[in-house]
Amino acid sequence: MSASVDDATADPALESQVVEQIRTGREAILRELNKTIVGQSEIIEQLLISLLAGGHCLITGAPGLAKTLLVRSVAQVFHLKFARIQFTPDLMPADITGTEILEESADGRRQMKFVRGPIFANVILADEINRTPPKTQAALLEAMQEHQVTAAGERYALEEPFFVLATQNPIEMEGTYPLPEAQLDRFMFNVLIDYLPHADELEVVLQTTQTRPEPIRPLFSGDDVLRFHDVVRRVPIAREVADYAVRLVAGSRPGRAGAPDFVNEWVSWGAGLRAAQTLVIGGKARALLRGESHVGFDDIQALAHPTLRHRILLGYKADAEGITTEQLIGRLIESVPHTLR
Repeated sequence: MSASVDDATADPALESQVVEQIRTGREAILRELNKTIVGQSEIIEQLLISLLAGGHCLITGAPGLAKTLLVRSVAQVFHLKFARIQFTPDLMPADITGTEILEESADGRRQMKFVRGPIFANVILADEINRTPPKTQAALLEAMQEHQVTAAGERYALEEPFFVLATQNPIEMEGTYPLPEAQLDRFMFNVLIDYLPHADELEVVLQTTQTRPEPIRPLFSGDDVLRFHDVVRRVPIAREVADYAVRLVAGSRPGRAGAPDFVNEWVSWGAGLRAAQTLVIGGKARALLRGESHVGFDDIQALAHPTLRHRILLGYKADAEGITTEQLIGRLIESVPHTLR
């Protein structure tokens, strides 16, 4: 797999043989994840897309839906170092980034030594990020953006690849610190995890109460993931498809020329430039995972909901009429044509 990725990096056209090998790799990943995860195929695909594109994910779901197990399983498949951080109201920035301690050497000399925090891993599960104050949230988000932490004036680079999945509990908001919209924009996707269908839930209950799951076999390495990042960027996209992504995002902005009437009525603030970039780079990763040699309109549409749901701020009229962000994005997809008329 690694040699094939290197070949693809040198070939902007992504030869069909390489695309087929990447698609086969996707199937192998799903086989390994199915040892511990039942169903959730769309969620798994979105996590893989963000991982291969080098982005971060915000996961919204009720407790007990196997969010931690899913993230840990993905880390095992890619043979990445995993760390889980439970965010609480008393968590301080140094608790996740690390701190300096006074250490005495064998010869009696004392010196300051930086002790790395749990953020120095490849895959970080930031559990219930809205449970901690903004100061600690900002420390994590700064590390996500800069891929480094600063302590006592010294900069420490984080291990690559660096992938953050932050979870939020949507059913218990008392005593929480919601992320501001500007910080939410740092996440590539907002992934919604819902309850499983009856058949899948029954399968989970039977599996977890009869036998222990098989261990997940590592298929790739961190170096493979870094090479995948380069491959994703080389996936071709037609100018018309990229234009559609830009127009779809622009259509969410009220008061702008060409914005649909329902957007002007229901939306207070639309998605920014980063949303269009996410649709394009995410579309490239999705096409590659599905064995396609280029990005299609369907790739952009498939990623519209996880890309836009945390970047659109609804107004009071939408709230009064019972309009949800999911409904608005659905109407937006219907109203924005693939090509200019």
